[in-house]
Amino acid sequence: MIGYGFLRESLRLPLPPLLHVARRESVAAIEHTPEGLRVPPSVAPKGDDILSHVQFALKHEGTDLAVLKLALPHLDTRSFLAELRAAPGSGYLRLTGYLYEAFTGETLDDLPGVRGSYVDLFDSNRYYTCAGDKNSRWRVRFNGLGSLRYCPMVRKTERIGALAAMDILGQANAFYASTDPGILDRALSWAYLSETEGSFALERESPQSDKKDRFVALLRQAHDPRPMSEDYLVELQNSTVSNPFDQAVQYRTEQNWLRTKGLRGPAGVSYVPPAPDDAAAMMSDLLELLNRKPSDIDPIMLGALISFGFVFIHPFMDGNGRLSRFLMHYALSQSGRLAEGLMLPISVAMKRDERDYLAALQSFSRPTRALWHVRMIDEVRFACESTAGDAMYRYWDATRCVEFIYEMALNALKTDLVDETRYLQAFDQAYRLVNEHHDIRDHDLNNLIMWCAQNGGHVSKKRREQLGHRYRADVFDAVETAVRQAWADLPGARD
Repeated sequence: MIGYGFLRESLRLPLPPLLHVARRESVAAIEHTPEGLRVPPSVAPKGDDILSHVQFALKHEGTDLAVLKLALPHLDTRSFLAELRAAPGSGYLRLTGYLYEAFTGETLDDLPGVRGSYVDLFDSNRYYTCAGDKNSRWRVRFNGLGSLRYCPMVRKTERIGALAAMDILGQANAFYASTDPGILDRALSWAYLSETEGSFALERESPQSDKKDRFVALLRQAHDPRPMSEDYLVELQNSTVSNPFDQAVQYRTEQNWLRTKGLRGPAGVSYVPPAPDDAAAMMSDLLELLNRKPSDIDPIMLGALISFGFVFIHPFMDGNGRLSRFLMHYALSQSGRLAEGLMLPISVAMKRDERDYLAALQSFSRPTRALWHVRMIDEVRFACESTAGDAMYRYWDATRCVEFIYEMALNALKTDLVDETRYLQAFDQAYRLVNEHHDIRDHDLNNLIMWCAQNGGHVSKKRREQLGHRYRADVFDAVETAVRQAWADLPGARD
């Protein structure tokens, strides 16, 4: 292997295996494959010099900050400075020096005067980027999705590009503006409750009504213009966790872990988040990104980075999953791109596609877990040890998670919120049609329309017998006719 693969293997960097690697092979030109790059010997780095592999990686493989953070402290600075003096305008050398100083905290002496146009840390043709901050010493522009302390990376893919171009939030606002306020209010009430139930269902919980009420109230706070902070998150955690012994007063001060139900011993530990001190520092960086609300990051992408980033950091001993999904809504609401009070029931869509949700989580959790040694102390306690540090948590590939959240946002709008609104529109029409000609108790008419709609436009024999002592057969026939007509009149029903 060469480039990042060489750095990881030769320096024994405690990082998960790379998804794509570059290899020296007998080819005429660089070839891109699903596994990585096939590189001709004439282009590949010569020998085991770290700098040559760093330069190759930056030029041909992109920017992997996790590898660079751990590899650059091994750089021979004398050789580096000699090459920089020979080529002070080299963009890849300037990137190397910039990152070396940032990651080691050391300042290189006798630095030659660098020159040339500012060079971006991330190639905007490969990655989603921000406007960036300029470093005049190295003439480098940091344009990542975060900061040098915490920077998830999102690769540009056809699917993300197509989903982002759909302007899902714009579609949601147009739907909001075009819907009857009375029906919309009922649809949103359904959405808030369903989002609550979906969020709990993802954690295999069936909450009592008081827990549901608290989470609905929590979701409605998402539009409140209050900056997110540790104190605010503690308040939110306390409002969603009913056990007083699990209610936090600050970010966790002990190591936690996630377990797979039914599996005993260390094999049952499915994920280990960062150590407490690292987690607290990362949360500060994560909230800085959230509160900054960068205008050049699509709110859905930002919501995905914050939501998944939060659950990977796992800053509390309990309640992290629910809070991660709240933060998704908070990011969308605080962006100013979603109408006041409007909410997309993303957890409902996530529960429906739970397998894909777990796959997105596991794309990070499984390789990360492999870097921890977990030892069982007793039946309820484990000792978790790792020499990996925090690089893998600070600089993670969020591409799959972002793509998943875009999919769920679209499904939440099209399949859940819009469908519920169409259902209510048809329900109201059927109710009017029957109520104009028949005297039926309100409770019975509500039930009959719901039963009939669920049964393909038919009132079943069982329901006719159940209410036959109060209504004639023509009443049930009228309900069937009204339901069929109301649903057939919906826009697109005959397409």
